Amino acid sequence: MDRNSSVDPNYEEPILETSLRPKSFDQYIGQENIKKNLKISIQAAKEREETIDHLLFYGPPGLGKTTLANIIAHEMNVNVKTTSGPAIERPGDLAAILTNLQEHDILFIDEIHRLSKGVEEVLYPSMEDYKLDIIIGKGPSARSIRLDVPKFTLIGATTKAGMLSSPLRDRFGYVAKLNFYTEEELLQIIYHSAQTLNIKIEKEAGIALARRSRGTPRLTNRLLKRVRDWAQVHKSDSITKKIVDEAVESLGVDKLGLDEHDRLLLKTIITKFNGGPVGLDTIAAALSEDSNTLEDVVEPYLLQLGLIDRTARGRVATRAAYEHLELPIPENATTSQKTLF
Repeated sequence: MDRNSSVDPNYEEPILETSLRPKSFDQYIGQENIKKNLKISIQAAKEREETIDHLLFYGPPGLGKTTLANIIAHEMNVNVKTTSGPAIERPGDLAAILTNLQEHDILFIDEIHRLSKGVEEVLYPSMEDYKLDIIIGKGPSARSIRLDVPKFTLIGATTKAGMLSSPLRDRFGYVAKLNFYTEEELLQIIYHSAQTLNIKIEKEAGIALARRSRGTPRLTNRLLKRVRDWAQVHKSDSITKKIVDEAVESLGVDKLGLDEHDRLLLKTIITKFNGGPVGLDTIAAALSEDSNTLEDVVEPYLLQLGLIDRTARGRVATRAAYEHLELPIPENATTSQKTLF
């Protein structure tokens, strides 16, 4: 198949979020050490005809936690039931899910740190002994019964591993942190996605797109869609670097992958709070933004680039932030750090 086939205006695109997801470890790019350990666990479990240990994946959004869960289910040839921490409000909700699983199935819980304490208590014996303790009735007539549940594998995903309770975290057999992707890995993802979407992209354009993708495959594919739209409307046979530059500039994404929200956060620290230190809640109030969103979504990449520092007194803009925004650098600015790209 020719990877660099031309843009076809009549091509009907599959659903992006599912069609571009890799279906196997061979297609999954990056996170090499995690893949190596998972392959060993899967092979051993299949040879023993057992379920694999419970798994916990953590890291910033968009790095492939859900994709890994689906690949594991595919490799184990089992079904995967997907839900999220906030969706399981009561122990009865969890009981309904567990009792409907088949032997060796996978239960994937996204944002698992948001499970309530009551739900967690029900989950513990289910993970360890494959038993489900439920209370029937209320008051003096209430009684506890224990039910068997199928042997299953729980895969948890979270952006905040520190918010998991110790008893829950300790019950996972393997805990893995997903890291930001390198430029080379993102470039491979771009080529794979371009082939899937039947578009042609030049190497320089791919590199420019990778550098603006914040080390995140989900954002890489999202930007690729927008750039493809730009190329199609402007009647270009392929995606060139010029098209990438024009498209991402129209989206407000700069050469480091920062969008207007990122730059506004940096400018707020620099102009309103003299470069810091300033507390996260104060920044969130100044931006009319949720502090959890800033901490989970915005800050990780800025920290990775060395544009901000976390100190005991609060967030501080580094010298690199002043240089990137082309603002005067005060004498007491934090020393510049090497950027990701």
